[in-house]
Amino acid sequence: MKRTNIHHKLLQQRGKKVDGEQLLQQVKDFLEQDTLKDNRIIDCLDGESNSNNILDFDKLSSERIFHENDIKNVCITYRLRFLETRYFKGKFPQEVLSEIKQLEQAHNTQLSGFKIIAPSKLFRLEKADDPVLFVPMGNRYYYMVHKWGNDLHPLRKWMMWPFKSLENLIFAILLSSVVATMLVPDGLFTKHQDFSQDIMVFFFMFKSIAAIVLFYGFALGKNFNTAIWQSRYDKAQ
Repeated sequence: MKRTNIHHKLLQQRGKKVDGEQLLQQVKDFLEQDTLKDNRIIDCLDGESNSNNILDFDKLSSERIFHENDIKNVCITYRLRFLETRYFKGKFPQEVLSEIKQLEQAHNTQLSGFKIIAPSKLFRLEKADDPVLFVPMGNRYYYMVHKWGNDLHPLRKWMMWPFKSLENLIFAILLSSVVATMLVPDGLFTKHQDFSQDIMVFFFMFKSIAAIVLFYGFALGKNFNTAIWQSRYDKAQ
């Protein structure tokens, strides 16, 4: 008895429905239409559009619907930006285009007005660090289309906490000054160091750290999280 060749069986099964020429033409037509869809989506991602999208609410997932205030709070906490995709310098992987096409097919529409959450560097450099793509639904609500790239560092929230506001920065400088003062060994400046000398060392540390922070902030054009989450300027980092 001859062994069963699965390839031959597949050919026999396919031959019952369509011949080779018809199959090639069908595949060609599909690929051409798919390429046109990809090009349209890419043009839409690179273009400017503020339109809202009409989606079928019966097919929406509540886990993907977010209000702008929620997006704002997350961006401020983790020092992220929320901008139109035309400002995004990274590359959109094929999985993003596939997700958009599936969403368009399910809701029988063409999506537009894409916006994205990403770290500031992704609007200046081509890197992949946890971007999240959205489309507007109206009334400041957004629907999450897809998330890709690497997850954020687990300590990013705390590393970016000093840049959240001016109050946070001042508190961080004060705390750093206290720690730096405690690290100065007793008797470094005088043989018998008392509390008043500790206060003087603290003020010296505070002024030094504050000067470094101010120089670093002005030199690199840094700003607070509340000011950059929707900033379109490269200088706002």
